[in-house]
Amino acid sequence: MSTNALLVALISFLIGLSKGGLGGPVLGAMIAPLLSQVMPVQQAVGITLPMLLTGDAMALRAYWRAWDWRHLRILLPAALISTFIGVAMLRDLPNETLKRLLGLFCLLTVIYKLSSDALKNLTYTPRTWHAWLAGFIAGLGSAVANVGAPAFTAYMLLQKVAPRVFMGTVTVFFGVLNVLKVPLFLSIGALEPQVFLSLAWTLLLVPIGVGIGYWLVKRLSPRLFELSMLLLLVYISLALLFS
Repeated sequence: MSTNALLVALISFLIGLSKGGLGGPVLGAMIAPLLSQVMPVQQAVGITLPMLLTGDAMALRAYWRAWDWRHLRILLPAALISTFIGVAMLRDLPNETLKRLLGLFCLLTVIYKLSSDALKNLTYTPRTWHAWLAGFIAGLGSAVANVGAPAFTAYMLLQKVAPRVFMGTVTVFFGVLNVLKVPLFLSIGALEPQVFLSLAWTLLLVPIGVGIGYWLVKRLSPRLFELSMLLLLVYISLALLFS
């Protein structure tokens, strides 16, 4: 078994952990950067899409009908537009530029995580353009780096929604974007059917990761785990930006 196949298997497991509630956007943001160390960014982003869709399907079942259409209606249009823009960037930009974009999106994740507690306590007046901006950034980040969660999560934290509604809404939002990305990624060669088929077995590790993640959330200190992941993400971000 090749080193790349083992790394993809690890990524599948990490996606499962993230979908199981461990690490959240911090762990999710590490996926494409880790793969970009051994393959072009376009391929790294494309190869993780089937794993993300598998995780989305499991999460959708768990949070069925828990989503809030009011937020989805104003978030999704801008996100759909920016997804097309992001895929065009993924197709046309050189790999080194894409690596730096990955590093930038990773740093945005760090900034979001450090400010998330303050966001929860912020006195906030809702504005429609805030949703448009959050949706646009989330769609762009999702297309270029599979890192759209920070902008979306920051916006949703300000809405003070219930945890289950939040999980249902985030699942539908990124599920829609990930389904849209399938034909777009196929059209630019980021998702290659023969490569996917050779690594399809790694999808089995996603539900395993979900189960272990759910189990670990109840036993590990979330703060300690997230701090460890945050420090690693800072290192990866700087390595991508200045490589």
